[in-house]
Amino acid sequence: MKSERNKTIDISIEDGACYLERCISVNQPTVVDAITDKTILGDTFEVLKNVPHNFVDLLIVDPPYNLDKNFHGKRFKKLTDDDYEEYTESWIRAILPALKDTATIYVCCDWVSSPSVGRVLKKYFHIQNRITWQREKGRGALSNWKNGMEDIWFATKSKKYTFNVEDVKIRRKVIAPYKVNGKPKDWEETENGNFRNTYPSNFWDDISIPYWSMPENTAHPTQKPEKLLAKLILASSNPGDVIMDPFLGSGSTSVAAKKLNRHYVGIEINPQYCVWAEKRLEMADSDPSIQGYTDGVFWERNTNALQRKR
Repeated sequence: MKSERNKTIDISIEDGACYLERCISVNQPTVVDAITDKTILGDTFEVLKNVPHNFVDLLIVDPPYNLDKNFHGKRFKKLTDDDYEEYTESWIRAILPALKDTATIYVCCDWVSSPSVGRVLKKYFHIQNRITWQREKGRGALSNWKNGMEDIWFATKSKKYTFNVEDVKIRRKVIAPYKVNGKPKDWEETENGNFRNTYPSNFWDDISIPYWSMPENTAHPTQKPEKLLAKLILASSNPGDVIMDPFLGSGSTSVAAKKLNRHYVGIEINPQYCVWAEKRLEMADSDPSIQGYTDGVFWERNTNALQRKR
């Protein structure tokens, strides 16, 4: 029995049959309206053969990293670097027709697969940057440094793309407040402390990995935080845009897109993860909040009293 405070979503396929029924299959050419705001149960490489062209504004991809990994019965076996590059290129070629000319793509990876991903992306897209974000979780190692970082490649299909920098500023505590004529300079004085909204860099140290007491947490082994996805979505799309995730997992991209008034299309081969994704999408109807993001601002970790109470 789980403790009362443990909010982890781990319902079985049998108990979550009603959620699995909400998912769709795409076995023949389809139209945008038929897949918008849907979770598609199926093999990404087969599904992408039947989706429309030129409809995706933002592509967020969290493919299997090049590691031996068991995703609840769906195993990914570590490949050689050359074979992993070929695998990466295969899903890129499959999804290219679906992207608008103004589309942005973000690809998640670890330090091992990052060079391979970067090399392949450069063949098809304009590389804009590489984000590195700090994860809190990770096992210690006796003969190496603990792996506490992951990468996200930021690329665009053309030189014309969306980037809403004002929507992703970070609110940080001001340690040494500076005043001019007795008034705060570039910071805000509040009853809860002194804060400054700063432009984001390509190193993110304000992300919390989902854990057992967070409502977004699932039993997925490599779940991405909603806050992480929210930054990508707010920066590189506008309300009403279509966000696609071809390796949806437990649904973080679709959930964040829904909460931020974007449309979503998620593809996932594992029915267990589809159940969890649909459960989370249902929960978003009654709770559209994103941990660490309040009143249109991303708060530096442990600085917002309201968020700490959540």
